[in-house]
Amino acid sequence: MKSQKLFKEARRHLPSGVNSPVRSFRSVGGTPVFIQKGIGAFLYSTEGKRYLDFCLSWGPLIFGHAPAGLIRTLQKEVRSGTSFGAPTQKEIELARLIKKAFPSIEKVRLVSSGTEAAMSAIRLARGVTGRKKILKINGGYHGHVDSLLVKAGSGAATFGVPDSLGVPEELARLTVSIPFNDFDSLRRVFRKEGGDLAAFILEPVPANRGVIPPKPGFLEEARRLTKKSGTVLIFDEVITGFRLAFGGAQERFGIKADLTCLGKILGGGLPIAAFGGKAEYMDELAPAGGVYQAGTLSGNPLATSAAIWMLKALSSSRVYAELEKKSGEFYEEIANRIQYFRWPLQLNAVGSMFTLFFAPKQYAKFFHSCLARGIYLAPSQFEANFISTAHRDSDLRRTVRIFERVLKKIF
Repeated sequence: MKSQKLFKEARRHLPSGVNSPVRSFRSVGGTPVFIQKGIGAFLYSTEGKRYLDFCLSWGPLIFGHAPAGLIRTLQKEVRSGTSFGAPTQKEIELARLIKKAFPSIEKVRLVSSGTEAAMSAIRLARGVTGRKKILKINGGYHGHVDSLLVKAGSGAATFGVPDSLGVPEELARLTVSIPFNDFDSLRRVFRKEGGDLAAFILEPVPANRGVIPPKPGFLEEARRLTKKSGTVLIFDEVITGFRLAFGGAQERFGIKADLTCLGKILGGGLPIAAFGGKAEYMDELAPAGGVYQAGTLSGNPLATSAAIWMLKALSSSRVYAELEKKSGEFYEEIANRIQYFRWPLQLNAVGSMFTLFFAPKQYAKFFHSCLARGIYLAPSQFEANFISTAHRDSDLRRTVRIFERVLKKIF
């Protein structure tokens, strides 16, 4: 197969043959599929096989692959240049659109990746509070930032140890980690460490460990305790932003963060991200303030134009009503079959994000069986899958039938 030959060749030139670890299929085994193109809800491999795509580039493609309006925008904008390293009027327009979507954001700075947004937000929180320690959620992923690549211990609130070579233990020890939705651990850590915590960073709906809905009151308690202790509350909405609602999880759950990290859907597949929040905090960024942050490609004109198109297209409430309806019907059909056949698996879903949990080997078998039948899922059961406006009801009904056939063979 062509993908096998390409993967063999890629390993000669790229570490493990990929430019991001999860693409290697290591969690599920086998050879990754090499993609030629994407159109609507479908991916097309180098072998010419078509796959109904539920990975959607790990979340950005809420309108599916290559929406016509976005392609026209990029074709027009590229004629004017690809990068200037200077301010543009479109940066102002995009900032206004982001602020309209997220009322908690009074000022915003554009960056190029979610990792950069999280890293910068953490640095800013430390700068404005004068504190060193940060709090995160066990298993919470906020990009490959040194201070956030830590393992959670077995205790209720544990100081981190490095989860990667190259991360100094001294830095990791400044990170405290607690379980998501654990009220006792949350309150305990703020009683003990609250005065030393610069920031509490969390995904309001953890998506890299299984799309876990917040328990009623958990986000509210996090907001109350951070405000009381002077800790900066950072919502990492790189995945949930513009996915769960136009205003992300903050709109859906009615919570305002001090700082917010955005990405993925923001650029519709182009590399752009942002972080923003209270003006009094954001004004501490260089050059006016003492917290340094910079980027040659920040506010890249092509990515900024794509983001403007995306946010204008998403501003209609019909987009989210459609996604909620089709997603809800899809989940209901899956849940009914899980209950009827008493399959030992769990469906987690919030909005147009979902995950199916199995024993690890069973998920790998499920993944490859679906792949063979033209269904492309996230190649890790801990990662979220996504539904786009390009997924037709008939696509989703066919997926349910394929899931049923595959699961009957597994169980």
